[in-house]
Amino acid sequence: MSLIWIIFIGISLVSYVVQANLNRKFEKYSKEPLGNGMIGRDVAEKMLHANGIYDVKVTCVEGRLTDHYNPADHTVNLSRAVYESSSVAAAAVAAHECGHAVQHATAYGPLKMRSALVPVVSFASKWVSWILLAGIIFIESFPGLLLLGIALFAMTTLFSFITLPVEINASKRALAWLDRAGITTHYTHRDAESALRSAAYTYVVAALSSLATLVYYVMIYMGRRD
Repeated sequence: MSLIWIIFIGISLVSYVVQANLNRKFEKYSKEPLGNGMIGRDVAEKMLHANGIYDVKVTCVEGRLTDHYNPADHTVNLSRAVYESSSVAAAAVAAHECGHAVQHATAYGPLKMRSALVPVVSFASKWVSWILLAGIIFIESFPGLLLLGIALFAMTTLFSFITLPVEINASKRALAWLDRAGITTHYTHRDAESALRSAAYTYVVAALSSLATLVYYVMIYMGRRD
């Protein structure tokens, strides 16, 4: 198992660096004024209306980096630091979340696929750790239990990889609109792009980490030992 542990350690280190870089950039760009006085709420509403979307409400939620689009109730939920801020980071995040609303309105394929997996992944996330643990403990007596855990974990891994094109596409939509609508200038647009790119890296690392963990459990099931 030595190789898989080297991979785990490598991914953990990369994850730490990526997360630290993301925090640093958002801290920096949260202090950089957008220049036109628009706060995150304004940017979100303007992008939604520019794409012909009027049934999505922009709301303010508590917490840090809790921004998300909820297709169930048609809301773009922005953290207070984004909702009330007139910064490059706020504009980038608000537009990104609206990018998901545009995906929903246009029936973007990967988003539909990810949404379809949500019930299964919610169930898997709740029970998979216990099933895998029991599967490892009783691997000799009930090998099928570990196989069930692997199947459930595979669904979460698939979800992580489907999330990648969804997030990257939302950022591309956001950046294209910010530039087209004149929300960002040449310099602020570059920083908005940098912030969203750093956020995308976290999803890449999460997907790779999930894949490495899946391979680890598969190796246990196959009875490979160092």
